[in-house]
Amino acid sequence: MSDTTRQAAGWFDEHWQDWLAGGIRIVFIIVLALVLRAMVRKVITQLITRMIRPGESEDEPSRLGGLLANTGVVNPERRQQRAEAIGSVLRSVASFTILGTAALMVLSALGMNLAPLLASAGVAGVAIGFGARNLVTDFLSGVFMIMEDQYGVGDEIDTGVASGTVLEVGLRVTKLRGAGGEIWYIRNGEVKRIANMSQGWSTASVDVQVGYKEDLERVETLITETAEAMAKEAPYDELVWAPFKVLGVESVAADSVVLRIEARTAPGKSLSVARALRQRVKQVLDEAGIKVKEEVAPVAAGTGAGTTAAATVLAAVPAPGTDPAPPSALSDPTSAGYKAATPIPAPVRPADDTTKAP
Repeated sequence: MSDTTRQAAGWFDEHWQDWLAGGIRIVFIIVLALVLRAMVRKVITQLITRMIRPGESEDEPSRLGGLLANTGVVNPERRQQRAEAIGSVLRSVASFTILGTAALMVLSALGMNLAPLLASAGVAGVAIGFGARNLVTDFLSGVFMIMEDQYGVGDEIDTGVASGTVLEVGLRVTKLRGAGGEIWYIRNGEVKRIANMSQGWSTASVDVQVGYKEDLERVETLITETAEAMAKEAPYDELVWAPFKVLGVESVAADSVVLRIEARTAPGKSLSVARALRQRVKQVLDEAGIKVKEEVAPVAAGTGAGTTAAATVLAAVPAPGTDPAPPSALSDPTSAGYKAATPIPAPVRPADDTTKAP
């Protein structure tokens, strides 16, 4: 056996125990990280399940479910979507933290100096964070939107820059379907205000125009009876959440009066309820002979309020066979304007001289 072989064998005998200990340590770190990750994910899943689980009664959610109840305006399906989204975010954060820490511990067990690596990672993190600040803003905004339940899939929202039906809610981008069929991709960090028309309830408002001389009490009675009858029929018995109320006269014109009716409806169903009520009110008013607008008869000359105006117009028209009155600006015969407007007289031809010179 040569000296090189003896040196290699001796070096191996001196370090194999350190290698074995380091390998066992690395395996222990990896196994511990995987077990801890599985336990944390299981705890998060159980927590989300308890959030989704209803309480003892349908009206009272569970204690954890109350964290997502949002003052009672969120249905169980909506609460389940929110809980699943929050659970996905928590599981991702937990996995990244645990596995990242395990990777650093493995590198340390291999004998690598982590100080320069952590310093470089810190500088790189600051640079990346500064360059990708919009991405970080979008991500954080998406997390808070989901946790606060500002909107969800299927909601009708107005974000200021676009409005439509929510198709997808992501941590960075929200996808909307506009009224014309277009799809809007909106960064969550760009949203400054959100109007959600699908949470809680909506208000159906209908304006009814009737003639000025119609009996308003009779009209209100007909409208109220029609609205109550419609609210008892399917499918409006589930869409109308509060009785219709005639608020009173909204506006008054020379030939018509506008009455306003309102009712609380299911979220997003106010337009369909209002359209149906307009159609039924129109049929009832037609059957009752109530006019929508008063017919204004033409004013005869010399009668009513048009006497003065008609007399003025007739006075301005000259009688047949008379000369028209001079304009007011030229009514003074001594004024320069009157003299300038005086027609030039035709030249007088001299009489023919019948005597001629011899």
